[in-house]
Amino acid sequence: MFSSDQSCWFVRKVICWRAVASMAWSVLLLLPTTALFVLLSRFSLFHPILWISECLSLLTSASAIFSFILLCGVVLMVGFFNLEYYTVVPSIACSKIALLGQVLHPRQFVHSLVHCIMGVVVAWCCAFTIGGRYRSLGHPCTQDESSSGPEMCLNEYHLVLLLVGAFIGYSHSLVGVVYNMNYVSFHTMQQYKYLRFKGALPLVVKASAVQALYCLRTFLLLYFFMGYAPRAWICKTLDLNINSSIHSLDSVSSLLDLSLLYHLWISGTFLLLTWYITVLLFRIFVTEVYSFPVQSTFTEDAHQCLPKVITGTQPMILKFLALQDLALLSQHSPSRRLEVFSLSQPGGHPHIWTALSKECLSLLSDLTERLVAHHDTVATNGRAKSQSTGGNKRSTTSSEGSVTSVGMEDMKTPRPGALIRTPGSVFLRSSVGAGLRTPLTIPFTPDLDSPFSSPALRRLTGPLEPQGALSPGFSSIQSPHVMRRGPKLWSASTDSQLNGSPPPSPGPAPSPSQAQLKPSFLVTFLQNRKDQLPEASSQALFADSQVHIWALQGLSHLVAASFSEDQYGIVQTTLPTILSTLLLLQEAVDRHFKLPHTSSKPGHCSCSMGDDSYKTLRFALRSTLKTSVYRITATFGGHLHAVQMSAEHRKRLQHFLEYKE
Repeated sequence: MFSSDQSCWFVRKVICWRAVASMAWSVLLLLPTTALFVLLSRFSLFHPILWISECLSLLTSASAIFSFILLCGVVLMVGFFNLEYYTVVPSIACSKIALLGQVLHPRQFVHSLVHCIMGVVVAWCCAFTIGGRYRSLGHPCTQDESSSGPEMCLNEYHLVLLLVGAFIGYSHSLVGVVYNMNYVSFHTMQQYKYLRFKGALPLVVKASAVQALYCLRTFLLLYFFMGYAPRAWICKTLDLNINSSIHSLDSVSSLLDLSLLYHLWISGTFLLLTWYITVLLFRIFVTEVYSFPVQSTFTEDAHQCLPKVITGTQPMILKFLALQDLALLSQHSPSRRLEVFSLSQPGGHPHIWTALSKECLSLLSDLTERLVAHHDTVATNGRAKSQSTGGNKRSTTSSEGSVTSVGMEDMKTPRPGALIRTPGSVFLRSSVGAGLRTPLTIPFTPDLDSPFSSPALRRLTGPLEPQGALSPGFSSIQSPHVMRRGPKLWSASTDSQLNGSPPPSPGPAPSPSQAQLKPSFLVTFLQNRKDQLPEASSQALFADSQVHIWALQGLSHLVAASFSEDQYGIVQTTLPTILSTLLLLQEAVDRHFKLPHTSSKPGHCSCSMGDDSYKTLRFALRSTLKTSVYRITATFGGHLHAVQMSAEHRKRLQHFLEYKE
């Protein structure tokens, strides 16, 4: 393991320069974006020549240049916050309290405050650009109101525009927490930066316009009921009067002014568009593929080689890019694969392959342990089993009628060996740096004994009561997901055959009126809210699965390539361990997807700037895992019969050889 000082070379030489490049492009794109905003804000259908001439004169004025400098400073500040707050492992709040804790965190408070200020600065630049009644915060009062001398009155149009900027700035910061705006994902398809930006630009424009419209709707409702408070505070602070001859804007007729609504919306869209473009460019630049040297000629550069980099934990972006390079290396670079299969000189040891394979297997084993730990945690919270007394015997149900290991044992492949036990160290993994999350974090598990746990949560995770004389496998389960998955979890006919007793008689058929009853909207809503907790916990469990996907791809492609490229047979020495690790992981993944309330299909992604691709990582992992095993079995074929492994794994592997999985 190399020290943190040695790992900082990547942040200084790669990440910082990529962030600077993204900021530079954001500033360059700010010029055409500002010109477009000037044209749209001063649009005049009946006087096109005057409209164009006024826009050109405004763009070349000294005041416009000053406003543009302020906008550049705001864009640079947004880019700095992107660099400071980005993460490659999303932070998934498994409860409303956890989400509230993220919103109220001091670090997030600073982020929201600065974005409010930046929103006011952008709104001031927009007000100056639009001109007219939005130009200044104060204007001279009429003679009827001030006979003793000229006094200044509040220009509420300018104030409303500044408040809209502050509100949208805070909303942008809040949405970033709720929808993981700071999450940076890696695309599976490699594209040039220009093509990625060109493809995402329409989505950015749409997201900016829609988000500005929603923010404006919420702001107008707030200003209608509480607009007097900021107006009175500004007047008292700046010693401004209120023009009584002009109606205030906290009325229905004033807020429905189409010209006001248009200028507020176009200003909010411009603000979000400049910020979203900065976020998009940062994501594109920072996730660009980086090619690490497989081995170094000089000793002082050894810490920059792939075998050393891939074993590090901080920064996380370094480990992600290293595993991405390993996956690409294993597929598309025969010359670099030969370096992986080479032996050290002198000594003749496969140090490169040993380091790479050991790290990949360690990641996959950690994920297996986390899945087993999560499975056991769900079991002890009311859906599971008492400890079995024998290796092949099923446990019986408890006297209270709670679901026992009859269902849980059928969720995994029967095997004569002992169950996988989760070491306590899995729960004690911590981040190297303060405030940083590692991919070894166990997801949130509800504490039923806590005074903050709701009755709905206790009903969700509490023991299930049986119905009448039905067998334990057919206990009363309210979730539609469990009813759909019931035949996959346990079988009453199988249990009856094993016990030598006849199958239970079916209950009375429901009446036609009961069969036609549909759950009410309230029942459906409460059920969906109850299902969100296990779903979020499952997403948090696989939040960092991108590294496991790359580890699977890298391992399987290297093993498949070794069949013809490994001259020394170094991969064959670790082939039994690799196959056992993959089969154990697949068993744990299959058990997880058979748990109640675990979705079996990926959800639909939203069209906002928040990246929710992490919601589909578990499905991508399941597909990649099966593909990886098939890649190895298709390459080696019958040669795998000579590999030493347990009888259970050999049986499972035979299914892959026969394409029955």
